[in-house]
Amino acid sequence: MYLEERRRVLLERVRQQGRVDVASEAAELGVTTETVRKDLVHLERQGFVTRTHGGAIAVQRLGFEPVNEVRESVMTDEKIRIAKAAATELPAEGAVLIDSGTTTALLPRFMPTDIALRVVTNSLHIMNSLAAFPNITLMHLGGVFRPVSQSTVGLWTTDALAELRIDLAFIGANGFSVDHGYTTSDQTEAECKRAMVKASRRSIALLDHSKIGASYFHRFATPADIDGVITDSGLDADLVDDLQQAVAHVVVA
Repeated sequence: MYLEERRRVLLERVRQQGRVDVASEAAELGVTTETVRKDLVHLERQGFVTRTHGGAIAVQRLGFEPVNEVRESVMTDEKIRIAKAAATELPAEGAVLIDSGTTTALLPRFMPTDIALRVVTNSLHIMNSLAAFPNITLMHLGGVFRPVSQSTVGLWTTDALAELRIDLAFIGANGFSVDHGYTTSDQTEAECKRAMVKASRRSIALLDHSKIGASYFHRFATPADIDGVITDSGLDADLVDDLQQAVAHVVVA
């Protein structure tokens, strides 16, 4: 089987099944696992799949927001590097907002335990992670609970944000494109993120490379609305150039 034929087979299987496993596909196609991984890297760069630990998920499946358990298995190493880089952006004092998301949820892991900040979040995961920090004043945004993201959204959330002034916000997104900006799959999440950006003096989006170039249904910010992006080194060089032209502050972790 030629290279292009093999990649078409892989793409068809991931579209039909929703996901593929590297080891199983290597055995069935009669190639090494490294060959299948390289094929999936190529398909990911074309925007067809998102790689996970041991396989890949169809991008079409991500058009409908997956539950946290699925998202946590995607780009784990990359998300850790992004969160670690984000921690270096933290101010010594003031108010910080941490949006819900599987990348933002890793940020507390790299925060000094003695840091003295006021932290605002709509994420239950982040609340639990920061509960033991002695010098943090922790504030949770009320609202309607979304099980898929383990976060709160809605009018209570946006009304509370309208009364706040945040020094730095870390924002998550399902996708970002230079043409369309920052997007997400759910309208209530988009409204919440829009209010977060508006309430913040400075905002930084934490996006693994699979989200750069992707575009979802609801836009919550233009490229100019958010001050910076932290992504990972898996991003193609041409996309890095596009990102740097559209966003003032870009960090590649």
